[in-house]
Amino acid sequence: MDFGTKLIHNGNEIDKNTGALSLPIYHASTFHQFDIDNFSKYDYSRSGNPTREALENTIAVLEEGDSGFAFSSGMAAISSVLSIFSAGDHILVCKDVYGGTYRVTSSFFTKFNVETTFVDASNIGEIKERIKSNTKAIFLETPSNPLLKITDLRAVIKVAKEHNIVVIVDNTFMSPYLQNPIKLGADIVVNSATKFIGGHSDVISGLVAVKGKELSDKVKFVQNSFGAVLGPQDCWLLLRGIKTLKVRLDYQQKSALKLAKWLKEQEEVAKVYYPGLSDHPSSNIHLSQARGGGAVLSFEAKDDAVAINFMKKVKLAAVAVSLGGVETIVSYPAKMSHAAIPKEEREALGIKDSLIRVSLGLEDTDDIIEDFKIALSTK
Repeated sequence: MDFGTKLIHNGNEIDKNTGALSLPIYHASTFHQFDIDNFSKYDYSRSGNPTREALENTIAVLEEGDSGFAFSSGMAAISSVLSIFSAGDHILVCKDVYGGTYRVTSSFFTKFNVETTFVDASNIGEIKERIKSNTKAIFLETPSNPLLKITDLRAVIKVAKEHNIVVIVDNTFMSPYLQNPIKLGADIVVNSATKFIGGHSDVISGLVAVKGKELSDKVKFVQNSFGAVLGPQDCWLLLRGIKTLKVRLDYQQKSALKLAKWLKEQEEVAKVYYPGLSDHPSSNIHLSQARGGGAVLSFEAKDDAVAINFMKKVKLAAVAVSLGGVETIVSYPAKMSHAAIPKEEREALGIKDSLIRVSLGLEDTDDIIEDFKIALSTK
């Protein structure tokens, strides 16, 4: 079955009680038990809700996992997954990771004696060197946020399997439509469903897909214990958004490629980061494990002043901290997504004050290019 068809027909699209093509929103906190000796499937919505279950089953199907979990935000999903590890465990994390992930791994879980080492995940040799006897997981983003660096998933997963290490992949930039890390051997996939999966900038959520019963049981325990679950209304919004994921991303990544090529020709632009470009240093690796370049790119203005001027003058794009909506969104990582990373570390990673991240929406691409042309002009 083609993925576009699977988005619509995945076994969770029809209400089995009524035949409704839109699943009901079960706004129930608790459920009556008809037999006190044999509780029904649902008792309390933190532990399980029919609307949330449909979403969780859907993400499991789309990411090719054995189980799915819906959380109240992307960071709730990431933090809950990391909570399956224990004091004394060591985790490798890719260096230019999302700022929220950097914050929680460098400042929060360290309180519980979970050790983190940041590595250049595009360098398989560095990963091998940093593995220790207590290394339990490798946390990856590919493409990474915001420099669009690529990790060779097959290579890292091969090394991880040799050391019995869990591989966790943040798949937010690609979504299950464009990349399926579990199919390549990863154990856990996280998506900030706030982004492309929801697709309309109207819901905060995180989704997790897990391969294997042992890991699934661990994540389920954390989800039920912490209770950072997604409410039924938001679950329904995601179920609706998922149905248009393919058509949205097909258009958005086509626009991203067109904009990336245009930006490369502008004298006010020093560098463009987009794995869909043939001159991206890891384009071949990316396209061997993904079905397109995606809808997010970053570019460096020729200096900080041009970048600030652009952010002040751009009109058609929203200046905001998120991505993946129907509107084009431009972000300033130094003061937005990666503000949690100290300036010295941020600049060492290549996240300069002249860097701008762009998430393409559904506007006419030529209109976005014209708007960017005016915004980049210093006149």
